Amino acid sequence: MKTNQESGFLKIKGGTPLKGKVKVQGSKNAALPVMAAALLLDNGEVHLRNVPKLLDVQTMSDLLVSLGAVVKRDDHTMTIEIEGEPAWETPSSLVRKMRASSLVLGPLLARCGRVILPLPGGCAIGSRPMDLHFKGLSKMGAQIELDKGAVIARADKLVGARIYLDFPSVGATENLLMAAVLAKGETLIENAAREPEIDNLVRALKSMGAAIEGEGTGILRVRGQKELNPATIDIIPDRIEAATYLLAGAITRGDITVKGVVAEHLNALLAKLDEAGIEVINKENELRVNSPARPRGLTVKTMPYPGFSTDLQPQMMALLSLAEGTSVIYETIFESRFLHASELQKMGAQIELQGNTAIIHGQSSLIGAEVYATDLRGGAALVLAGLAAEGETVVYDVHHLDRGYENMAEKLILLGAEVCEGKDNIKARKQ
Repeated sequence: MKTNQESGFLKIKGGTPLKGKVKVQGSKNAALPVMAAALLLDNGEVHLRNVPKLLDVQTMSDLLVSLGAVVKRDDHTMTIEIEGEPAWETPSSLVRKMRASSLVLGPLLARCGRVILPLPGGCAIGSRPMDLHFKGLSKMGAQIELDKGAVIARADKLVGARIYLDFPSVGATENLLMAAVLAKGETLIENAAREPEIDNLVRALKSMGAAIEGEGTGILRVRGQKELNPATIDIIPDRIEAATYLLAGAITRGDITVKGVVAEHLNALLAKLDEAGIEVINKENELRVNSPARPRGLTVKTMPYPGFSTDLQPQMMALLSLAEGTSVIYETIFESRFLHASELQKMGAQIELQGNTAIIHGQSSLIGAEVYATDLRGGAALVLAGLAAEGETVVYDVHHLDRGYENMAEKLILLGAEVCEGKDNIKARKQ
């Protein structure tokens, strides 16, 4: 793990069409809430399969251990053992490493009746207020206050309630769902997030004995149970990683097959690729992109699932910087998710920013440059741009990629990319 004085970089020699097959990892965004759900057990083990080897997964594992869980890993499987009531005060050193640390709030409140949670950290892509989490838990009887940068929550016993989410927040839906499974009575969550990762969590909780109806509908009805039981749970494939490699094939005008993917999880992306003139062949659990020509320009608007994912907006911007004509991207989810645009401009991309709108005038080529990743998905976009650019690109601060992509450099090399990794002294660089 990198220190705050040392980060990684990727040196990429671009211009090579990528070819070959790559197997998709387990979903980071599905694994993290399921790991947190293990805290709902009184005693016993939760066995997880298809768990990706990622920095965020390790951070969640460390957080669970700090709360009293025993976590064992064997390649892509994980066992989380709970014995008795977990600790309820979370360490800021771990929580501030990633936003998903907030997912322990609901389970700990349901199990312990109290929680102290420093406000989580994570990628610098804008505010992600937890108001919806707090409003929903308050409806269930929790008392919540903020004190010196920490959330302090208490509840003698959570009680089922009708909760309407003003926005279909993934994190709020997950926290409220996990709190509701042990609450007294019935909870109705309306305008719930519909992401595949939510469905994975619902199936996980049901395998642990929870009573939940409405999977995939946006309206979740939960009947609280006195306790849950041990279970074995499969983590779904990572749709964002799968999409990133499909876009890598498209931007390099290559021929890549992504194996182990659930195609319907990528319907919004596949529709846009088709609109851009990029052929994607869907065969069982494989998607093959074969893109010998420049894509056509597009208009893209990020939306909650099943709309176009904000987690794919940076990678799509990289592709559209090489498209024919003018493209427009409307970012409706996060107000600061255009930080990668200025780095793409260093490579010759013609991008105009107007508030939450990016206007991209497609170029016939990009030029290699030194660029800096400011967040996970923005970093992936810069890698894609580097793969397609003329000459050499160096992407600094790629420790962000370790949070969401397992062995990205190795996978790209197997696809024919000229990539090498290195370490960089941040302090020396800034002098």
